Amino acid sequence: MIGRLLAVIIATGLAAMGLVIPAPAYAQSGYDRPGGDFLSFSIRSGDPAVCAARCEREGRCRAWSFSYPGTVAPSAMCWLKSQVTPRVANDCCVSGVRGAAVLDKKSDTVEFSMDRTGGDYKNLDVATDPAGATCEAACKAEDRCRAWTYVRPGYLGTSARCFLKERITRPRHKPCCVSGVVR
Repeated sequence: MIGRLLAVIIATGLAAMGLVIPAPAYAQSGYDRPGGDFLSFSIRSGDPAVCAARCEREGRCRAWSFSYPGTVAPSAMCWLKSQVTPRVANDCCVSGVRGAAVLDKKSDTVEFSMDRTGGDYKNLDVATDPAGATCEAACKAEDRCRAWTYVRPGYLGTSARCFLKERITRPRHKPCCVSGVVR
C-alpha cells in the first residue's frame, strides 16, 4: 500500500515538472498514413524504428510513416506528421501513432521483419514481392530447402534477394527481411 502510494506521488511530481517520458510509437506494418507531413528525411539504416524514435523526440509529431528503400523513393524515407491521418493499406510502408498499440502483419507461415541468418545453400535475385511469396515458392520447389529469407530491394542491392536455407536458424528482428519455414 505504501509502495503504491509512493509511486503515485513520484509520478505526479514528475508530471508536474514535465519530466514524463512519452509513450513509444509502435509500428503498423503494411500501412501508410498519407498527409499531415511537417518533416521528411531519408534513413540510411533502413530501419523504421529510427523514424519512430524521431517522432518521439519531436514535440509536434503525432504520427509517422516509413517507406522501405526503392518503394516510394530510392532510399528509405521517414515522414513525421503533425496530425493522425487515417491509415491506408500499402505494403511499401510501416506507420505508427505515438502511444498506439502494435498492429503487425500476422501469418501462420510468413515472418514479417524477420531474418533467419545462416544455413544458406543458395541465393538468387527474385521479383519484388512485399510478402516474400516468390522466395517461399522457390524454397518449396526444392527438397533440400527447409527455410527461406527474402531481403527487400535496397538493403543488399537494387534487386530483391532470396536466401534458401538447408537448416532452420533462429529468427532475428530485421526490417529488411521476410522469412519462413517450410519443412
